[in-house]
Amino acid sequence: MKKRMAIAAMALVLLAGCDSDANVASRNLSQAADMFQINRRIVFYNGISGDYILTIEGLCSLGNNDGPKEVTVTCKTGPNAFKKHFLGISDNVTYFAEQIDAAGVNTYHYKVIFKPSVIIPDIEWK
Repeated sequence: MKKRMAIAAMALVLLAGCDSDANVASRNLSQAADMFQINRRIVFYNGISGDYILTIEGLCSLGNNDGPKEVTVTCKTGPNAFKKHFLGISDNVTYFAEQIDAAGVNTYHYKVIFKPSVIIPDIEWK
């Protein structure tokens, strides 16, 4: 097991040298946002009327597996409390996500996060 981890670490080190600082920082910011560490403002905008339709602010993550005409936004609202929003995108409605506060990320190292609660699932008995 230790040998596999060492090989994986070496591969990451080699691959890290093949990417630009901007790409590493961008990936690390996205991962921090997915861990609810980045304050964001997501605005849904009607391109025809010029009106804001919806604004969501907080520790929010944009959906990673959304379809072409949909967006999910998951926000952390407390220590173990979350809200998830499902939104549709049309020809005249678009959105943008703004990072509200600056965040320090390392441009030389990738961040790897292991979550035991994901590896070992919580089983509910009914």
